[in-house]
Amino acid sequence: MMMLGIDSSAVSVGAAVCDIGEDRCVVAEGFINNKITHSRTLMPLVQSLLDSAQLTLADIGVFAVSAGPGSFTGLRIGVSVIKGMAYALGKPCREVSTLAAMSHNFESYEGIICAAMDARCSQVYNALFEVSGGSITRLCDDRALMIPELEDELKTRYAGKNIMLCGDGAQLCYGKFGGGNIRIAPAGQRFQNGVGVCLAAAECPDITAAALMPKYLRLPQAERERLAGQAQ
Repeated sequence: MMMLGIDSSAVSVGAAVCDIGEDRCVVAEGFINNKITHSRTLMPLVQSLLDSAQLTLADIGVFAVSAGPGSFTGLRIGVSVIKGMAYALGKPCREVSTLAAMSHNFESYEGIICAAMDARCSQVYNALFEVSGGSITRLCDDRALMIPELEDELKTRYAGKNIMLCGDGAQLCYGKFGGGNIRIAPAGQRFQNGVGVCLAAAECPDITAAALMPKYLRLPQAERERLAGQAQ
């Protein structure tokens, strides 16, 4: 079955068409990291992949998206695009954690994957995964952490283990506490992408387009400011 997977959770945007049958073949993939808004880049990227693969949306059996955490605007764009296409075609959706999708860039790695996205205010959206023998095991829920908290956890609980930082917060974390057993992923593997979404979604249940919603780990800034004003 053909799956279209997209990620628009951060500055970059990625999309992929994968056959998620027994062999899990990547049919087409695209990635853009030029800081142009996803409302301008995502749909042309999807159309170019379909055209290159000589497919149409009708050939897609299921639509997948990284539903969070990430940029509030980016998540809303990606989820809205997938909801719209799936609803129009009467096809199912699948939602995945952005952080879990990133871990699939490292299926051949042996060690701890520390997926980190820049959440501003000295925080990162983070989750940890252990990869062994091609199998990925989640070690914690998705969370928003202060960077010193993450450093303390990695250097105490996972001391001596190989740790790979990935995500758009990887460089930020590496600059604070990288080195030794804590490495930063190469540029070609560092960021979330459509293939990772498809691989993660291959194990997820179908949901309806109506049920698909962004998954935020904290309130949007405007809402935080409104609540702070009320408290004062």
